[in-house]
Amino acid sequence: MRFLVDAQLPSQLARFLNARGHDAQHTSELTDGNRTTDARIAELADHEGRVVVTKDRDFRDAHLIRRSPQRLLIVTTGNITNAALLWLFDAHLDAVARALEEADLVELGAGALVVYRRREDGPTA
Repeated sequence: MRFLVDAQLPSQLARFLNARGHDAQHTSELTDGNRTTDARIAELADHEGRVVVTKDRDFRDAHLIRRSPQRLLIVTTGNITNAALLWLFDAHLDAVARALEEADLVELGAGALVVYRRREDGPTA
């Protein structure tokens, strides 16, 4: 699965996802780095078939209103340590990946994985 990890999340998360066999990029690797606008992040993710991974609820609103980004994983843990965040992803990564194969909006919280919406047009690359 292809991911684009937003600036509020640590670059270690992208490295973790890559080590687990996914294709992940952090916004710090983009031309404008962590100053890349949300609109540009969504555009890049949609063009490259990536899931935006973020804590930013603005992406959820844009997804629901404009369908961009097309695929979204919202992390709703509040402030936690990077170690705790990586542990959460390690514990739930298979379930997250399965949910994102079938849905375009998924939320990962400390106590739950919520699948909000099924994609109508099937999986994207």
